[in-house]
Amino acid sequence: MADSTLTRMDLAEAVHAEVGLSRNESAELVEAVLQHISDALVQGEQVKISSFGTFSTREKSARVGRNPKTGEEVPISPRRVLTFRPSHLTKERVATGNAGR
Repeated sequence: MADSTLTRMDLAEAVHAEVGLSRNESAELVEAVLQHISDALVQGEQVKISSFGTFSTREKSARVGRNPKTGEEVPISPRRVLTFRPSHLTKERVATGNAGR
């Protein structure tokens, strides 16, 4: 398994190569899409990208956790967390590697 990370610049470079926009325009496009997704999630909207997956937020209630080192009980405050559910196509592609490309 490769120990690499896909970055914003990698996405911008892929847009540049595929679409032919300038590198700056590609970076701005990637940035705008990510900002739009982020803004929607902040407002509590679900973001569904067909054939990829769904991003959503959910509320987690307060609970009591435990410090694994000391065993001491620690209160965990309520919070909102980000979740991602991959589509069945994404799950299949990940399971088979690049064979589905």
